[in-house]
Amino acid sequence: MSRQLSKNAVPQISRFIYTSIVVILTGIAFSSCKTTKNVNSYYFKNLPRDTSFNSAAKRSVETKIRKTDLLSIGISSLNREEDAVYNAPAAGSTTSSTSSAPTSGYLVDMNGNIQLHKLGVVHVEGMTRRELKDKIQKDLQPYLKDAVITIRYLNHRVTVLGEVNKSQVIQMPEEQMSLFEVLGNSGDVTQFARRDNILIIRETPTGKQLKRINLENQSVFTSEWYYMQPDDVVYVEPNDKKLTEENRSKRQQTISLALSGLSVALIILNRIFP
Repeated sequence: MSRQLSKNAVPQISRFIYTSIVVILTGIAFSSCKTTKNVNSYYFKNLPRDTSFNSAAKRSVETKIRKTDLLSIGISSLNREEDAVYNAPAAGSTTSSTSSAPTSGYLVDMNGNIQLHKLGVVHVEGMTRRELKDKIQKDLQPYLKDAVITIRYLNHRVTVLGEVNKSQVIQMPEEQMSLFEVLGNSGDVTQFARRDNILIIRETPTGKQLKRINLENQSVFTSEWYYMQPDDVVYVEPNDKKLTEENRSKRQQTISLALSGLSVALIILNRIFP
């Protein structure tokens, strides 16, 4: 009889252990679901009402053309046939694959030169787009009447990563874009973003520079980093709420696996000790 009692006690004990563990794990699960304090985070939170700035950030001087830059050069005049010749891919031109539609452009070689129809080799390194436009327009006067020149960059871009709705590489065909333009093109930051600690990584001749920008107060408008430069990287860090959500999800997955394992163990015990 004692053996029979012992056999009956085993499944009862296993059920008791299982129930106890379930209660404990359930308590842990409920405690992990506790909501965190909702800290309001939004743009210009500390910005005084109806204010103005006398020292707002200014656009830096026009970007200088560099070696390996890829330029789009468009030439138009009153002679469409001649225009077609000038705008046809020339020697020294190449194709940009940074966009969905490949675009032909002029690659600045390691000597800082490009090659244009009629003009031959043109040294462009160190010039601004405006200066190069004026030079080409002047040099083409013997060949084209009232030529209109447009120049854009094909490989200038800003990379946006982190807590934005669309991580991407944004093209900068002209000059700088503001930080807000970059974030706007990326679908704005998510609800898990730290607006007070936006990281910008910038390439300089002496190496990488890092700067953290606070978008919750007026300091952003006077920062020298308000306008982006070619090859900048913008990283939006996650806030504490995001980290808490990730940890909570991991705990819930662990609890779910533990409960599943206990259920399997109980089924096995019940079959061994019917």
